[in-house]
Amino acid sequence: MLRRALLCLALAVLTRAGADPDEEDNVLVLNKGNFEEALAAHKYLLVEFYAPWCGHCKALAPEYAKAAGKLKAEGSDIRLAKVDATEESDLAQQYGVRGYPTIKFFKNGDTAAPREYTAGREADDIVNWLKKRTGPAATTVPDAAAAAALVESSEVAVLGFFKDVESDFAKQFLLAAEAIDDIPFGITSNSDVFSKYQLDKDGVVLFKKFDEGRNNFEGEITKEKLLDFIKHNQLPLVIEFTEQTAPKIFGGEIKTHILLFLPKSVSDYDGKLSSFKNAAQGFKGKILFIFIDSDHADNQRILEFFGLKKEECPAVRLITLEEEMTKYKPESDELTTEKITDFCRRFLDGKIKPHLMSQELPEDWDKQPVKVLVGKNFEEVAFDEKKNVFVEFYAPWCGHCKQHSLELCTLPGGQSTHWKRRELGSNTLALTRVHLNPSLPSAFQFLERVSPGQPMWVGCF
Repeated sequence: MLRRALLCLALAVLTRAGADPDEEDNVLVLNKGNFEEALAAHKYLLVEFYAPWCGHCKALAPEYAKAAGKLKAEGSDIRLAKVDATEESDLAQQYGVRGYPTIKFFKNGDTAAPREYTAGREADDIVNWLKKRTGPAATTVPDAAAAAALVESSEVAVLGFFKDVESDFAKQFLLAAEAIDDIPFGITSNSDVFSKYQLDKDGVVLFKKFDEGRNNFEGEITKEKLLDFIKHNQLPLVIEFTEQTAPKIFGGEIKTHILLFLPKSVSDYDGKLSSFKNAAQGFKGKILFIFIDSDHADNQRILEFFGLKKEECPAVRLITLEEEMTKYKPESDELTTEKITDFCRRFLDGKIKPHLMSQELPEDWDKQPVKVLVGKNFEEVAFDEKKNVFVEFYAPWCGHCKQHSLELCTLPGGQSTHWKRRELGSNTLALTRVHLNPSLPSAFQFLERVSPGQPMWVGCF
């Protein structure tokens, strides 16, 4: 009896392993048993390795399904799939999954070097990226109807108008098209298309479903100039920060961002957003203007990072995302176009000093084995010439950091080594830089006194 039951169970497992993958919202559901079969069956396969508890994965899910449905409806050879990496740990390890979601593109069943997906997290971004990876860099547009379909297909589309598609200028256009993953490009020599979009000579037009609607390229057509033109015009003057827009914001080439923290519930919401947008006109390509709904629960960590509370909004902050992340605060709380414009100009002229934040020093900061550091006492304690100091830079909402806190409390204390914790976001320093390893949940730094007045970062663990 038991032997028969085990035999039936084994047969069921084997049958399931060889079965066609299930689908959820047009997305193939893969596991170790059907992964190779799916690769063999589909020439182009995009696979998301996810964790069911991951907030980023949950936010991606509807856009991922929308992209899968769009491609399936078109009769495309491209399919989208997903793997629960918490259940399929062997697959996750095989393909180097280090965080969630991790998305890999497999072509012709090749498992040796799948391509990492690097574009945005909206359905159009996913579809455009995949089409660029599986087709020509620019689609040939034969007539006005095809041109209209291309323009309508995405939030942003670029169309090249060339009477000779083999010309040097057309070749430069195609080189630019190859360099951009998430925007569809088209190329045409059709006279009806020229007439439809009021062009009488070779040119390039960027079409978009926001702001002024289109931008005409001016000047000599080269790859570099086209890329610069697209960079300056592909994003809205003011872009709202969401889970979907975050990759465009952080993955773009503009590393200076000004943020308007504005609750959508405020009475003069439209007026304040309009003032912010008017100020953005003069800084295209230099400063990215971002709006954040300060009432939204998902944005509370961003407020904390800038040392803001909900009741302090509306408010403006500026940050540079170069080698160092440096924050700036306007001198005035007025959110008029004139004040915001003046603040941005003064920043670009180097006339604004960084905004250094500090929490208040707790009365019991030194009562426990692990001491508490804030901006106000960091230098005095961490750079004490008589001590070596081990510092954890943490985020209070991070589960890994909370676990480390318990572990730190069990570490031995001595006369020469001292354990400290410092919260990131609410405390900033003028003379130190914290370089976080993105693969680690929190950063530990060991400050060793090598000579009087000269602290040195010895290690990050």
